[in-house]
Amino acid sequence: MKIARIWADDAGESHYEDLEIAYTTENPLGRMSDPLPVTSMILRENEPGYDYDWHTAPRRQYIVMLAGFVEIQVSDGETRTFGSGEIVLVEDTTGKGHKSRSPDGKPRKSIFLPLP
Repeated sequence: MKIARIWADDAGESHYEDLEIAYTTENPLGRMSDPLPVTSMILRENEPGYDYDWHTAPRRQYIVMLAGFVEIQVSDGETRTFGSGEIVLVEDTTGKGHKSRSPDGKPRKSIFLPLP
């Protein structure tokens, strides 16, 4: 399964990296990866028209999109849009960070899964 990672380099610039999480088990219920450690689960709903200027991630965490869309721009200029079922690993806890907004002016629902 592919997920996008946002990270900061030593100069504080944030970038995207594409990660491939390997499936290691297959059975009648489907394919699964090895367990990925997380510490808790946070449910979030953003209001329509969400637009959050430059900020760093408050912690290393996965963001799993449930409904709606988010557009995230990293400081190197790259912008990507994520929708339902997509996963973003945010690790830019220092540096210039990223900005995010609702590209369609509609609310979004997501799950945040902080890492240990």
